[in-house]
Amino acid sequence: MNYVVPDIHNDNDRFSRLIERIKPGTEDYIFLLGDLFDRCSYNPDPVGVYFSVLALGDKCTVVSGNHDRWLAEYIREFYGTKERKRKKLPAYYYNSFELMTKRLPEADMLALADWLLSLPLQYEILVNDTKMLLAHAMTSDPTDKKDDIYYLMGEGNDDAFYRSGIEGYVSFCGHSSSSFFSRYGGEYLILKRK
Repeated sequence: MNYVVPDIHNDNDRFSRLIERIKPGTEDYIFLLGDLFDRCSYNPDPVGVYFSVLALGDKCTVVSGNHDRWLAEYIREFYGTKERKRKKLPAYYYNSFELMTKRLPEADMLALADWLLSLPLQYEILVNDTKMLLAHAMTSDPTDKKDDIYYLMGEGNDDAFYRSGIEGYVSFCGHSSSSFFSRYGGEYLILKRK
């Protein structure tokens, strides 16, 4: 079975409980739609999220989200700045960087940034003869590559995408709540609990 999981936002507790509930077996695969980090003020654990995702190994594919990109760029800027000048840098807006530096050394932080910057912006899969596209905010026809910001943040005025998606594909995106898509008359699945 394939599982698609949107925005985790530092919530390793809920993410771990989800993985425990799925109990990924040999035929299972997990797709994460970005925004692994930032936000979550009630129990943030960005290092736990990072290790939980890495522990999934080849059972998981992650696409980049805007928060992941922002964190990676800040890590690179911070550690690329001479130590005596780092105090002049603005603090990272969200809680991930500060929490991570308490537990991870510089080399691991830079490895995290490299990993985040290597994540694809869009991923294409074939499931039971159905072509699917996965991205954080919006997908595009694979023959029509868009700027990074399109996949990371979307375009709020793309009515055609929100109404019908990409012809010939089923798209999976995180970033926005499903109520946003329903305003445009788009269809989405509601999975019922057993």
